[in-house]
Amino acid sequence: MSARKAPAGAAKTQSYRAAYQQLNSIAAELEAGETDLDKVLPLLTQAQAAYEICRERIDALRAALDETAPLGTELEQDAADSTEAVKDDSDDDDDLYF
Repeated sequence: MSARKAPAGAAKTQSYRAAYQQLNSIAAELEAGETDLDKVLPLLTQAQAAYEICRERIDALRAALDETAPLGTELEQDAADSTEAVKDDSDDDDDLYF
């Protein structure tokens, strides 16, 4: 991975996926331990910018989800319904003959 500077405004247009892949790439390069010391600071700057993009996208998604419905409400109800269905079906197992 080269230590290139992103064009101005790139942080606003870069997708979550691209930023996440950039973070993974930078992490792998730094973990390998073969990175030239002169490239470490630019890589860390790029990683910080990519992290900010990911964090902003996640925060925006959380805010949007919080506006539409309380988190987990629908899932908790579905889980309760399926648990009741399993309890009702358990009595049918007593009729099996071997």
